[in-house]
Amino acid sequence: MGKVVSITMVSLDGVMQAPGRPDEDSRGAFTRGGWATPYGAMQHLSGQAGSGSLLFGRRTYEDFHRVWPQRKESPFSAILDNMQKYVASTTLKEPLPWMNSTLLHGDAADAVARLKSEHAADLVILGSGVLVQSLLRHNLVDKFVLLIHPLVLGTGRRLFPDGGAPASFRLVASKTTPNGVVIATYQP
Repeated sequence: MGKVVSITMVSLDGVMQAPGRPDEDSRGAFTRGGWATPYGAMQHLSGQAGSGSLLFGRRTYEDFHRVWPQRKESPFSAILDNMQKYVASTTLKEPLPWMNSTLLHGDAADAVARLKSEHAADLVILGSGVLVQSLLRHNLVDKFVLLIHPLVLGTGRRLFPDGGAPASFRLVASKTTPNGVVIATYQP
């Protein structure tokens, strides 16, 4: 049975919104997009996002599709193109525009539970905060890899918002990048 692994960049105050680009996600008048880029922490993940399949919520899928297939100079682009991508959405319709993409039908938690039971490989979630929060409520996230950046944003969408599902975790691994990003791996 596969595991669901959430890989998320967060600030010290738990903000996960728009880590990659200024125009990535301005919901709620968020103006601090691109905050994680100067730290270059994703390169320290040792292939964790390169195995298994990807699992996305609609917003993150659309953002990744808008950006990565056009970045042919990046080796990450080819990896993303070739990986199987599952998308939880109630508004998208098939066929999905990005190669190797499959729309999950019905309730996201039920669909992900089925995927976990049918696949031996991991299902890796990059970002997709709403999806992660939904799966956490159903005890479907097996591992969190948090890239904790040494800055406080003061505003923005958080990975664990007020009123979210309570949970406790056990630290299973950690390392610090030269730029001060702590990569902490937790299991429920």
